[in-house]
Order: sequence, then C-alpha cells, then structure tokens
Amino acid sequence: EQTAPMLVRVVLCLAAAGAASAFHAPTNVLSSQISTKSGIDFASNVLSGTPIARRSLSPSLRQLSPRSRGGAMAHPLTVMQAASSFDVKSYFKEKLPVVETALDDSMKILKRDWAYDSQAETCHEAMRYSLMAGGKRIRPILCLAACEMLGGTVEQAMPSAVASEMIHTMSLIHDDLPCMDDDDLRRGKPTNHKVFGDDMAVLSGDALLSYAFEYIARYTKNVPAEKTLDVIARCGKCVGALGLVGGQVIDIQSEGKKDVTLETLQWIHEHKTAALLEFAVVSGGICAGANDDEVKRLSTFAMNIGLAFQIIDDILDVTADSATLGKTAGKDLLVDKATYPKLMGLEESRKRADDLILEAKEAIKPWGDKAAALNGLADFITQRSN
Repeated sequence: EQTAPMLVRVVLCLAAAGAASAFHAPTNVLSSQISTKSGIDFASNVLSGTPIARRSLSPSLRQLSPRSRGGAMAHPLTVMQAASSFDVKSYFKEKLPVVETALDDSMKILKRDWAYDSQAETCHEAMRYSLMAGGKRIRPILCLAACEMLGGTVEQAMPSAVASEMIHTMSLIHDDLPCMDDDDLRRGKPTNHKVFGDDMAVLSGDALLSYAFEYIARYTKNVPAEKTLDVIARCGKCVGALGLVGGQVIDIQSEGKKDVTLETLQWIHEHKTAALLEFAVVSGGICAGANDDEVKRLSTFAMNIGLAFQIIDDILDVTADSATLGKTAGKDLLVDKATYPKLMGLEESRKRADDLILEAKEAIKPWGDKAAALNGLADFITQRSN
C-alpha cells in the first residue's frame, strides 16, 4: 500500500518532464536495444523480468505468406474450435457497458476528486466529447480479455484498459487536425477541432495522453507495483517515437511517394496501429501476472491482429461509405497514401489479413478454451464493417 503514492509521484514527475510535447517519447532507461535476426528485441525489464517490447514477429509478418503468393500454406495453422463457437456479439454486449461506465467514471473523477484544479471546463468538455463518442472499444476489451484469460480480474486490468482508449482517442483527435489528415467526421460526429477549435483539440488530446499515465498509476489495484511500473513503461513506448508517433511520422512522409514498399508500409502499421493494440493486450496479461513466455505470446498475438486490423481498415476505406464507417471514406486515395489494397490489391489484402489472424490464434493456442474470447475478438477484426 505504501508503494502506490511513490509510484504516482514517479509517473507524474516523468509526465512533467515530457509536458513540452504531447508526443514526447520517454527515454528508454529500463531496457537496452538488441539486434536480432528476426527484427528488434528488447532486453528484459530490470523491474519485472519481462520484455518491455518485442518486434521479433512471426515470419509472415516479414514477407508474404505462401497462400498470399497463390500456393498452399507450408505449415497449416490449427484454428481452435472455441473460436468458431464463441459468441462475440454476446461478449461485446457483456463488456461494452462495463467499459463505457469506466470511461465515464474516469471523466467524472476529474471534477469530483480535483474540484479546485478542474477549472478548465472547455478542455474537460472536449476530452469527454471525443472519449465518450462511442466506437468499438476493441482495445480496452482486448485488455480485459487477456487479463481474464490468465486468471486475472476486470478490476485489475480496467485502469490499463481505460488508458488504452484515452490514448487511442487522443490519436484520433490529433490525426483529424488540419495539419494532419484534415478530417471533418469521426465516429459519425463532427471531429473535435470542428466543435472546439484547433487549439482546444490539441490541448484536449494532450490532456487525455497525460491522464492515461496518471490513471494507470493512481487507480491500478491488486497488482504488484513493479508490474504496474512495467505497464507504464510499455504505455510510454507504444505511444512515442518508437511506437504510434513514429509510425505516424513515416506515414506522413510517405504520402504521395510512388516507391513505398510493402516492407515500409508494414513498419508504419506495426507502429502506428499495432503498437497500441499490443500494449492493450500485453498490459492486461501483465496485470494478471503473465510470465516472460506468456508476454511474448500475447505480444505476437497482438501484433498479428494489429496488422490485420489495419489491412481491414484500408479495405473498408475503399469499399464502404462514410455513413457506415463513421468517418470520411476514400480519404487514403485522396491524399495518395500507401495502403495494402494499393500495393497488394483487395483480394490479396484480404488473404493477408486472414493469415495474420490464423497466426495470432496459434500464438495463444496453449491457453486452450480460455483463449476463446481473444480468438473471437480476432475473428471480429476481419469480419467488421466499420
């Protein structure tokens, strides 16, 4: 109990050091980077013995799978029966209200517990407007599912789950700004800057990002302090220059270029999209006490479904309408952005997404029927319409 206040002070100190930029990536003081034949790995976290992050991914994430090249798969993957019979709609129906309540509570806490400090009403309104605008909530739900698969509880993982949605929402607010993707529609509603102005959109996104770290540190309960600190370190990495921001940078710099390779596109989305999904899944596992091997399996699962998620996003951008998507359709084409359909075609992109989901399921196969929820959520990623 005495470690929690100190942990909060450490996190707030780190947050203050990076306050000059919402996208400041914390220095990697807990790990050392090592080159490996299959990608980038990170040395064990000195606090808990678990890797801070992994980029050593399955072979098909580095090259097209045999099936994508038109041949039979050399090593067929077994799909668990639990996934085919899992009722993902019922699971969403069960978890969504719990997540929505937790997100709503996270906004109420600001005025309830910090009445004197919460005078910036417009910022609070802008934060709430985007955070509570709906959406699939796939990241927090994945976080909870991973925690429960390893025997943990919703209560243990919920602060990390909420933080993942805060960060995701921040990325959407900033992504929609005129200086970025310049979009007017998000989740079926006017984008944040259209309602509150560019300045308030930037600041409310900044506020959600910093609040995510505080929320994990302050409200995570019944999880050892070193595990909570591990989660916080991963959170910082996934959103910074080594994660989401790094992916966004290369994405912006690749717009309009004709020589963008599939390898570059994959790197973009490993970082821009998959890194945050990896944080959501792995943090849920860590809160439940995952060991090193379990963290690696969860990481592989998450990176696979993260790339599949982006491929489906790219497909929907050219096949669905704005009303269905809840955002402007055809935007990637307008700015000449590199996408999977553009480089691979729609059919091959769909096959690639399916292969990634199969490999994701293989990574969590050792959990058997306990992995039913994660397998069902993986299937949902490729079957969704928005």
